[in-house]
Amino acid sequence: MARRIVHQLVDDIDGTLLEVGEGETVHFSLNGAAYEIDLTNSHAEELKAALAPFIEAGRRASAGNVRAAAPRRRAARNSEVGEIREWAKAQGLKVSERGRISAEVMDAYRAAH
Repeated sequence: MARRIVHQLVDDIDGTLLEVGEGETVHFSLNGAAYEIDLTNSHAEELKAALAPFIEAGRRASAGNVRAAAPRRRAARNSEVGEIREWAKAQGLKVSERGRISAEVMDAYRAAH
């Protein structure tokens, strides 16, 4: 049995079916949230015209200007892992023989050393 999958774009404003070569997907962002919208050519032009004064007055931001998440802690070196496990066991802390060491155990170890 054959299967045919048809991908159709529809204008997100008025529901107009966009034929091949018609319309476009417009990408934009506002307050840190990225959006995309499928529009007929005329709706795309309306959106661009409405945003034009703000784009002209604004400045371009690169991806580097996006606020990064909190810095991640450096993973313990393999030589430290054994020491940390032994120390945690001696302190009566629950620690597995293999795998990741919990953040609580790592914090306690660093505080003690």
